[in-house]
Amino acid sequence: MFITEMSYSQQFIETGWLLKAHGETEQMKISDWLDQKEAENIDVSQIELPRGMLIDEEPDETLFYEEINPCGFFCTENHPFAKIERYGHWYYCKGQDKKAGIHSSEMKWRLITRDKNLALQTAKSRIE
Repeated sequence: MFITEMSYSQQFIETGWLLKAHGETEQMKISDWLDQKEAENIDVSQIELPRGMLIDEEPDETLFYEEINPCGFFCTENHPFAKIERYGHWYYCKGQDKKAGIHSSEMKWRLITRDKNLALQTAKSRIE
C-alpha cells in the first residue's frame, strides 16, 4: 500500500507528532493538538489525549489539586482527588469523585475546556 504525504502527515497529527520538512518529527504541544481537533469539529471536552503526550509535556501551571487521603502519606491505594492543569489556553481537569470512596477505582472523570471558571467549578464540585 502506498502512503500519500497527506495521509502520512495526518497519521502523525493523530498521534500528537508534527511532521516537519525533510521527514523530521517534533512532538506537538497539547494545546495545538486540541486546537487541531476543535478545528475538525470534534468535541474535545472528553477526548482522550494520545498516549505519552501528557507524560512528555509539562503543564504551564497546576491551578488546583485536592486529594482526600485519610490514610496518610505512604498509602499507595486510590483516593478521591481533583486536579486542574493548564496547557496553553486549555484546562485539563481530571480526578476521582469523592462519592467513589477511599481505595476505589470507580467514578474517574476528566474534562478539557478553555473556560477556567468551568474547570474550577467542576473540580471543586467533584471533590466536595
